[in-house]
Amino acid sequence: MTDVTDGVLHTLFHSDQGGHEQVVLCQDRASGLKAVIAIHSTALGPALGGTRFYPYATEEEAVADALNLARGMSYKNAMAGLDHGGGKAVIIGDPDKIKSDELLLAYGRFVASLGGRYVTACDVGTYVADMDVVARECRWTTGRSPEHGGAGDSSVLTAFGVFQGMRASAQHLWGDPSLRGRKVGVAGVGKVGHILVEHLLKDGAEVVVTDVREDSILRITSKHPEVTAVADTAALIRTEGLDVYAPCALGGALSDESVPVLTARVVCGAANNQLEHPGVEKDLADRGILYAPDYVVNAGGVIQVADELHGFDFDRCKAKASKIFDTTLAIFARAKRDGIPPAAAADRIAEQRIAEARRH
Repeated sequence: MTDVTDGVLHTLFHSDQGGHEQVVLCQDRASGLKAVIAIHSTALGPALGGTRFYPYATEEEAVADALNLARGMSYKNAMAGLDHGGGKAVIIGDPDKIKSDELLLAYGRFVASLGGRYVTACDVGTYVADMDVVARECRWTTGRSPEHGGAGDSSVLTAFGVFQGMRASAQHLWGDPSLRGRKVGVAGVGKVGHILVEHLLKDGAEVVVTDVREDSILRITSKHPEVTAVADTAALIRTEGLDVYAPCALGGALSDESVPVLTARVVCGAANNQLEHPGVEKDLADRGILYAPDYVVNAGGVIQVADELHGFDFDRCKAKASKIFDTTLAIFARAKRDGIPPAAAADRIAEQRIAEARRH
């Protein structure tokens, strides 16, 4: 156990991935709750980020994930123009086995004990109904159902924002924001991906899809027989004539294995943490592949849950999400000016906004 603690403390206090303001370990033995709440920064305002419910192999892995995700939320919220810092929570365990109202209520009490420094929402393993339960103990809860004063599913605006990022990528690379006649490959056509496909088809794109769930594929191909489905992501990224690749499933889609065989000129998708490790962004740039940073283009969801705190207005949110187009173009311009990959440019812009907020 000593080694685990030393590893976590070293990451928190000494590594480049650390610098978090606060990490809270939460336990409620009666309900089985074990959770980690990580607050990376409150420079721009209360930390905002979802609650992940996942059966981590070790507690160290859970803490490391919370630290990494919280840091990512600081950057995402800064680039989305939100007055929020970054935070994230993870609940350790299999949600299909241990999730209960008692556990979620206990978790809500821990979030409430932070007095508004951290605002929670949905993430992997948690849903709108869960946030309704958490909200019974904690007013700093977003992602609730409309029946409970929330905005409901954020997939619509997430997909809309990714589409805006894709349009900006087309504008930068080809001088025209339209995807008409472009071949776009979407990996993962679940909650967000299938809505993105609708935007692409409406814009006149040729769409190729893949998903591990056959029913997700059928939902699209039965409605749009013009959409082509391929066996898996390995086949998708090698598709001849692919213009844009949209990873919309799991993280780590851009790796040492996938980047060398990727046929697309643009990568722009909804998945989080698409770069498997630092350095992949340079590999993309070296191959002449334009990468729209994931945490910039997929920010529509966090824009929605942040708005919920002020009385949700869909039109107001959509207007803010449409600015992802301009933000993405600004990142490409900064990358070109500084001679760095777009991912590094996005980080610099986010870090600058956070640093300026700390000075005031």
